[in-house]
Amino acid sequence: MKTKEDLEREKRLAAETVAHWIPDGAQIGLGSGTTAAYFIRALGSRVRDKGLRVTGIATSIASEELARSVGIPLLQPASGLRLDFTVDGADEITPELHLIKGGGGKLFREKVIATASDFLLVVADSSKLVPVLGAMPLPVEVVPFSVPWVADRIVILGGTPVRREKDGAPYLTDQNNWILDCHFRSIPDPAQLDCELKKIPGILEDGLFLGLAKLAVVADGEKASLLRPGEGTVPAPTFYPLNAVK
Repeated sequence: MKTKEDLEREKRLAAETVAHWIPDGAQIGLGSGTTAAYFIRALGSRVRDKGLRVTGIATSIASEELARSVGIPLLQPASGLRLDFTVDGADEITPELHLIKGGGGKLFREKVIATASDFLLVVADSSKLVPVLGAMPLPVEVVPFSVPWVADRIVILGGTPVRREKDGAPYLTDQNNWILDCHFRSIPDPAQLDCELKKIPGILEDGLFLGLAKLAVVADGEKASLLRPGEGTVPAPTFYPLNAVK
């Protein structure tokens, strides 16, 4: 059984492996959460110490503040802006690189930025690999006024929604919305569930990230592995040509 410290070391290994792959001149999305924070710090070190020229746009207020503190120049949303890729963590990852994200409550901006990128590159520890999504609750960001009706619809879809709280009050996202953590136990058809959730008025976004990730680097102990959808795993190389990813 791995300890929290073991998983933290794996997060850092995965994040630092990818930080060494970032090419000069890249415009990238900067993810949120603990693993993404390791990546941002490692990338900032290359910017400061190696003169790497990159710009980024962050998926959360916390990631913006961290990126500024380590010297990564930030972009603002703009019409026509297309990012080379986004580097972010995930809460669950299948062999097809279907993801659940949003455990940290940042799923809306994470999906906006991932969709505005040519692809998503996931960094994670070994605990995030699953054969089928759904062991963890699926986060859904909801406009507060609509929560009772949204919850009713989610129950019809087979989920048990629980309002996320912080210090005894509803957890507020960066958009001042609420999160429903929806327990499905297993999501064998994530595309169908995503489609049904998008029909419900009041849902801003759900935590199913499908068809966005083209690469994942997952650390297990002292080893980092590279995953591509449906291709299995190989040892993560010292360098990977991200500009050539299709």
